[in-house]
Amino acid sequence: MSESGWLDELAWGEAGLLPAIAQDADSGEVLMVAWMNRDALAATVASGEAVYWSRSRGRFWHKGEESGHTQTVREVRIDCDADVILLKVVQHGGVACHTGRRSCFFRRLQGGAWEEVARVLRDPKEIYGE
Repeated sequence: MSESGWLDELAWGEAGLLPAIAQDADSGEVLMVAWMNRDALAATVASGEAVYWSRSRGRFWHKGEESGHTQTVREVRIDCDADVILLKVVQHGGVACHTGRRSCFFRRLQGGAWEEVARVLRDPKEIYGE
């Protein structure tokens, strides 16, 4: 098997992408979900920092390239069907979400409506200069 044969073992979707879950390596908290193609996963493994494929921008996205909130990858796992990637990460800067929150999963269904249950830690305008 070639050096990157492990990439061939994944069930890449029609678009060549797989969902990638970023989970805090210590607490287990799910921080975010993004997409990876072969090259993004290979770059992540090679660099030790999370690199994703941005569908909206149509390009690679090194997590934290604008915000400084990088993710150091401690472990890479796949699920039983080899079609979901799990990254166990150390989230630098305490913020994983572009909304300025720790996690992208800050809303929960309560009484038939979505309720925000996590506060903004940093104003996105501060982070991205918008």
